[in-house]
Amino acid sequence: MRNLFAILLLLFSWTMAFSQDRPIREIRDTPINVGDNLPPNTRDINVQFEGEKPPITDYKIISYERDTTYVDTTLTLAKDYKFNYLRRDDYELMPFSNLGPAYNTLAYDFSTVRLKPLFGARGRHFNFMEVEDIDYYHVPTPLTELYFKTAFEQGQQLDAFFTINTSERFNFSVAYKGVRSLGNYQNMLTSSGNFRFTSNYQSVNKRYNARVHVVFQDLFNQENGGLKPAFIPLFINDDPDFRDRGRLEVQFENAENVLEGKRFYLDHEYAFINVRDSSSYTTLKLGNITQFEDKFYSYNQAAPFAEFGSSYAIADLNDKVTLEDFNAQVYADFNNNIFGRLMAFVGFTDFNYGYDSVLILDDGRIPNRIQGTILEAGAEYKKKYRGFELFGKAAINFAGDFEGNYILGTASYRLDADNMAKATVHINSVAPNYNFLLYQSDYINYNWQNSFKNVKTQHLQFDLESNKLLNAAVSYTGIEDYTYFTRNAIDTTTTPFQHNERINYLKVQVNKEFTYGKFAWNNTLTYQQVLSGEQVFNVPELLGRSSLYFSDHLFKRALFLQTGITAKYFTEYNMDGYDPVVAEFYVQNEQQFGNFPMVDFFVNAKVSQTRIYFKLEHINSMFTEKNYFSAPGYPYRDWKIRFGLVWNFFL
Repeated sequence: MRNLFAILLLLFSWTMAFSQDRPIREIRDTPINVGDNLPPNTRDINVQFEGEKPPITDYKIISYERDTTYVDTTLTLAKDYKFNYLRRDDYELMPFSNLGPAYNTLAYDFSTVRLKPLFGARGRHFNFMEVEDIDYYHVPTPLTELYFKTAFEQGQQLDAFFTINTSERFNFSVAYKGVRSLGNYQNMLTSSGNFRFTSNYQSVNKRYNARVHVVFQDLFNQENGGLKPAFIPLFINDDPDFRDRGRLEVQFENAENVLEGKRFYLDHEYAFINVRDSSSYTTLKLGNITQFEDKFYSYNQAAPFAEFGSSYAIADLNDKVTLEDFNAQVYADFNNNIFGRLMAFVGFTDFNYGYDSVLILDDGRIPNRIQGTILEAGAEYKKKYRGFELFGKAAINFAGDFEGNYILGTASYRLDADNMAKATVHINSVAPNYNFLLYQSDYINYNWQNSFKNVKTQHLQFDLESNKLLNAAVSYTGIEDYTYFTRNAIDTTTTPFQHNERINYLKVQVNKEFTYGKFAWNNTLTYQQVLSGEQVFNVPELLGRSSLYFSDHLFKRALFLQTGITAKYFTEYNMDGYDPVVAEFYVQNEQQFGNFPMVDFFVNAKVSQTRIYFKLEHINSMFTEKNYFSAPGYPYRDWKIRFGLVWNFFL
């Protein structure tokens, strides 16, 4: 904590140093650029005169990719879908009964590419904010957003955010997302915190730009292993003696896992050429990205659980793995209205993953570290040409301890004002995640070292966005040397494997909203088919969500109301199981789950800049069979009344 205060003091000192420019309330006759590489008239911010109320479009949000949007205080169905623990649409995810433990995956997205392995414990990373999740801001007046939502027994959710421009050229933001929820089942407490600090600066001559973020994250969960097998029928049959879910016995009540991380990120650049006029522009920037991330995952249990196998310790089991990852890149960015935008980079990565001690076994030795360096290089290109928007990027690890490469290309074309088509293709080869390669535990069977091949992915996708027809996405993904976890048939504990045959995965998703007067009917349907490799890659064949709702202004337009019903459904399939020791999902083909609807009734309202949400979740569980699960042994949540709000302050 002392180090945290020291870092914050340094950051705020830096803030005050840059804030000596003229205050933002002064009259400006020169706009400021805020991020993407477009002609200045498409991305400038007009600073308001003192006393005027700035338009909402002046409150800019700048993404990691430098795309610029603005603060949106409207009340829409899409906002309702994002009003949850993750604060994003969880359509393709299956939540657990409490907030935070994990999410089972109902549909997969292979649209991203990377060059190096990921840290393990992926079941705990849904609420872990990566570099790509951090936004930057530029606002004419201070902006605050407060998010609040009730939890499950003895707890709440809160996400508080504040940003200010101390001058036209310098912005910083501070945010903290905190969650505490006891849950309805024994030993399932969630307690998490995500602290974020961001800042961005532009020099007076607009040649130097810098953006910084610092993130501290602490995600804690108690683990119970799910219900004991003897108590699962009592849940399914809705035994009246066990409607208090705390009376259902769980596998154990003495375990917890923690994922913690801190990250420091700096991206700054200088424009050696910056020529702009009303019809053309040419820029040449040299920049540097420096990033350091330090994270660990630990699993602690007071006494061993027999079904995880024998253990080295008879009490106080403590598994802990760490990763220190340092990356530095140097890039050149050339942008011209005729040629397009070309960016090239070279980078260096130093990584250190592992444990405190070497494990000596009768049949061999398991090391405690995977550490080394990587040298990478890559380029990307973007151009608009005769109605097409073309984008491509490629990168390779040309030296170091991990091989990796990718090629990605997209082409989009706007057919007219209501229709746009897009095609994407990429090829990616990357090493499996670290916990597939090396893992140590006090549980004897959870110790391994593997020399797996790179996972090779080929992904092809076509998208259609149409206001008059529908939105559709069709994708095909081929995977070679796919790595996965499953239960070992001999000792029934989770073990990593590599599939030696090709997986072929087809996914088709469509979305369409129909409106009639003040009523609307929004539908999303996903069809999935695993053409080969279905024994190691399980997904439901159909996944769908439908919302029927009413919208109208009331009380002389002082209040905007949306109310309706949302139903989500997926077909029965071999749902992945969850292992709390490694915080990973594993493939199982013995039990099928699904074929149950999840129906919510909601009443949402907007008053001024405040959006109020009231929801009866899973109301059909009051009168249907209790055969709903998030993973084998883990029941999904019963019906619950929940409410909350999102409140924006513009000073």
